[in-house]
Formats: sequence, structure tokens, C-alpha cells
Amino acid sequence: MYIAPSVESVNSKTGAMKKKRITILGCGWLGLPLAEKLVKEGYSVKGSTTREEKLDALHDAGVEPWLVRLDPEVTGDDIVAFLQSDILIINIPPLRRDDIVEYHIEQFSSLIDALGQSPVRSVLLVSSTSVYPALNREVTEEDAGDPESLAGQALLLVEEMLMQESGFQTTVLRFGGLVGYDRNPAKYLASLTAITHPDQPMNLIHRDDCIKIISEIIRLKQWGEVFNACSPVHPLRKEYYGRAAEIAGIEPLPLLPSDEPAPFKVVNSNKLISALNYQFLHPDPIAQLK
Repeated sequence: MYIAPSVESVNSKTGAMKKKRITILGCGWLGLPLAEKLVKEGYSVKGSTTREEKLDALHDAGVEPWLVRLDPEVTGDDIVAFLQSDILIINIPPLRRDDIVEYHIEQFSSLIDALGQSPVRSVLLVSSTSVYPALNREVTEEDAGDPESLAGQALLLVEEMLMQESGFQTTVLRFGGLVGYDRNPAKYLASLTAITHPDQPMNLIHRDDCIKIISEIIRLKQWGEVFNACSPVHPLRKEYYGRAAEIAGIEPLPLLPSDEPAPFKVVNSNKLISALNYQFLHPDPIAQLK
């Protein structure tokens, strides 16, 4: 396993300690609070957004704000200057478009070219459990392949692109469905008429755990790895949405079971738990509902 330098490194000329530099590509719903957390931990953090009106929010969080887009070529601020860091966190999920597989590959090809001109030696890619097909069983990191969605196909390909690079070490972090704060399932229920596949287990993770896990990977220098990250409790869809409706004080939706058992997967995160000695802040997605 590749071992990166510690959070602080010594300046060879002055002997003084300097803070490790982190660049976060994509400071949205997850990336901005992550950047705030890393700033509080003493890192020097650059963060990007694709929207000019969000630059002030980054600045107010103590993050050096940058405007960077992958369209699919890099546009906006100087990407080489943006990547003058020790660690790069990539948090740009695939867009919803018919050509996303080809488009996402072009985005990452452009980014990898820029990385070749940077001092970055450690990369963390925020990926997704959509890289796993529904195998009707528990899945581990070795089970990725033949994703059913275009987004999953795109992610698996860019995972491979990054991990094949020799100029830096990449850790891939495959999150389940992101929940917490304003991502309340009661809002989602308003767009449904029934709960389909009610007996299908869910793979979810709270944003608080996402942020803590990324922080721990950096602290423990877990580079060159692939980790699943899902809460260890996997509620059934009928349980999760039923409880969400109850808490919101709305009528529960009817259940719409299919004639055949719905295909499923239960994402196993034991590798991450063992490597980080990690205890989930929100192990049960139902318990964190408010």
C-alpha cells in the first residue's frame, strides 16, 4: 500500500512545518461541508464550483474559491494552478445525459492531463455503489462489473482510468445513496403514487459519515484502495419510506409488490470498517430520520 506524507510536512530549507494542501473538485451538497471540515482540521483547502454565485460561500467557509468546469474539457480558472496541492478529492457525479459514458471519460481524460502537470500524488474519487449489478446477494469491492445504469458504467470506467495512472495513487470510495439534512425521503414521497419493490433492501449513508470517512482516509493515508461505504443496517424500502411518512405526518403510500422478487444487492462495507477501525455515526438510516 502506498504511504503518503503526513498532514504536515517539513520544509527542507527552513525546517518549518507546513500544512498539507487539499484541492476539492466539486463543492456542492457534499463537497462544501467536507471542505469546511478539512479547513477546521488544519488543511489548506481549495474548492471548485461551476457557478460564480457560489464562490462567496466557499470563501466564507475558509476555502480558496475556484471556478472550474469540465465541459468536457477544462474551462474556467487555471486548472494547473488549482491543482497545486498534495491531495485531490474528485466529487463530480455523472450528469444525466444519454452520452454520459463517453462524456464522463472525456471529462476525466482532460483532468488526468492536467494532473500530469501537478504535484498531486494522492487522489480520492467519490464513486457510487451503482457500479454493482443487482446480484441478489451481498456484494463486496470485488463484485463491480456490468453496471445496469449508464452512470454506473461511466463511474466504473473512470475508476479504472485513475487507478491505472502511475503518477499518483487513487483511492476509490463507493458511497451508497446519500441522505441527511435536506435530503428528506418525505419530500421524495410527494412525487410517488406507490412504493415499488417494497421488500428491496436499501444501501444508504448519511452525509456526516461520508465526511468523516474521507477525513479518516486522509489521516490514515489509505491510498491505492477501493472501499464501499454504506450504513451497516439495510432497511427495506417499505420500512424506510413507511417510517418517513409516519414522522412527516402524511398518509403512507400503498405498496406495489411485483410478481417476481425484485433484484437487489446488499453492499458490504466491512473492508472500510476494518481498515479505518470505523464506527458509523448513523448506522441505521431509519433511526436518523427526523
